[in-house]
Amino acid sequence: MTMYDTIVIGSGAAGLTAGMYAARYQLNTLIIGKELGGETTTAWTIENYPGFTSIDGFELVQKMKEQVEKNGVSIVDKEVIKVERTSHCFNVHVSNSQYSAKTIIFANGTLRRHLNLPNEKALTGKGVHYCATCDAPLYKDKVIAIVGGGDASVKGANLAKSYASKVYLLVRGDKLTGEPHNIAALEGTSTVEVLYNTEVTTIVGQQKLEKVTLAQPYNNSNELMVDGLFIEIGADPNVALPKQLGVNLDERGYIQVDALMRTNIDGVFAAGDSTNHFGAFKQVITAAAQGAVAATSAFQDVSEHGQACEFHAVVTTHRDEVI
Repeated sequence: MTMYDTIVIGSGAAGLTAGMYAARYQLNTLIIGKELGGETTTAWTIENYPGFTSIDGFELVQKMKEQVEKNGVSIVDKEVIKVERTSHCFNVHVSNSQYSAKTIIFANGTLRRHLNLPNEKALTGKGVHYCATCDAPLYKDKVIAIVGGGDASVKGANLAKSYASKVYLLVRGDKLTGEPHNIAALEGTSTVEVLYNTEVTTIVGQQKLEKVTLAQPYNNSNELMVDGLFIEIGADPNVALPKQLGVNLDERGYIQVDALMRTNIDGVFAAGDSTNHFGAFKQVITAAAQGAVAATSAFQDVSEHGQACEFHAVVTTHRDEVI
């Protein structure tokens, strides 16, 4: 079995950047990720990534992937189900395979939040969606509703207005909290109507979505007839795998890292939206930056510990405990 210097778990902007940097450090590197690109692929148009005035999120990911592969890194498109530690090294399990590495970089990203309403799961993909960027084009000349008042929902509405005949933006609070540039793009749009202080209480439909009910009436009715419902209410850190290794989380459930992307477990690093670095500010550029730093720390770790796993169990210079 090949012993990798580092395995990057997650193939979004953080994971791909970590893989590229690790390869340039001449580390034998493998990237494993269920969904190539992660959240970046769902971005309709990215206008704040250096070097590109405007670029589609999927296209940006493809460029990252090409650069990673050009540096000799393989990408396994599978879901990691288990990570375990053996001495200083680690075993990473997918459905029918196992890989081993001296270091791990978690770049799992986040998981979309749900409303947790009855019928929501049953109608997912049948009118209920979690990515307007991905699926709004399916609703050309249809009526849709987008739940959320943050930047993801605002950008989703800006995209959806190009396809849907009507877009309801259902905001629980009394204002939008997206980027001013994106909010401004909604102004004066006749096809988009923002309903403030509005919550969905029921998702109705048998074989497909038919309508939703609201906690407060709109046009004298609590029922809103829609063809599609897009739930864009944020995400939670994907930390099930780091928890298997005992990685510390902060009070909000994000992976605790230091300035060099090191966790409390020697040989384990993290990068991207699942970490507490940069606080709540989650961007493609910050994820990529963290990936670069995590790879640098992995290189330093491999250089310090040598080659054999049994010799890696030493007192480290940057931890208080014996590993």
